Amino acid sequence: MTVQPPPPNVDRPVVGSYPTYDGAQRAVDFLSDSGFPVQRTAIIGSDLRMVETVLGRITRGRAALAGAGSGAWFGLLIGLLLSLFAAGSHNALALLLSGIAYGAVFGAVFGFTGHALTGGRRDFASRSQIIAARYDVVADPQVAEEAKNLLIKLGWRES
Repeated sequence: MTVQPPPPNVDRPVVGSYPTYDGAQRAVDFLSDSGFPVQRTAIIGSDLRMVETVLGRITRGRAALAGAGSGAWFGLLIGLLLSLFAAGSHNALALLLSGIAYGAVFGAVFGFTGHALTGGRRDFASRSQIIAARYDVVADPQVAEEAKNLLIKLGWRES
């Protein structure tokens, strides 16, 4: 039988509300610096949305170049491993260079082929992140008033 931790208390009063995560984090850090028991607080993001930023187009050439780079690193690793068993330093260098070259070639072929097989679907690179419209700092009911007063006293409450 496994013991599960208790579920987080989501019915805690809001002691401060901030437009950015950094603001909420600074408020909790301020509470910590003031000796407040921050283990009794939480930062809750509300009104979440997923934002995908498009970084650029991926062409077959770029896919091949990225594959060549990845393959070269893999080839370097294989070359290093094989060079441990090489008889001389000349052989070790040849193994390293061969590993890099073969890795780059095979990586470029796989990168090009993989992108070509997608048929033009999803031919762009992007980065995704979850962003909240508001970040609330909440505290356990027993200490919420103290946290609120500390934040108001020194101007950290940006509600």
